[in-house]
Amino acid sequence: MSNYGLFVRFTLRDDASEAFDALVRETAAGIQAHEPGTLVYACHEVEGAPNERIFFEIYADRDAFEEHERQPHTRHFLTERDKYVEKTEVDRLQPYAGKYPTGAEK
Repeated sequence: MSNYGLFVRFTLRDDASEAFDALVRETAAGIQAHEPGTLVYACHEVEGAPNERIFFEIYADRDAFEEHERQPHTRHFLTERDKYVEKTEVDRLQPYAGKYPTGAEK
């Protein structure tokens, strides 16, 4: 299985959630319009933790992730997010079993 993924936890600054979420929605629109290799880009609020956000990302492969990182909307997000984020934790994922949007199962 060649998919590549990320699990990202953002801890937001107090009173930054509205602006951060607007930035995420803008970024997600660019991803939907321009990134066929980004299979899943799912952004979540965390129940009971209003300053936490979780992103779950699955790319067709490592090249698709690298292409995502080069996109203008992604570059904009990476530049702007520091205004709103207190802490970022990133786990890089190498899927080995499961069901993915491509229909590939292992």
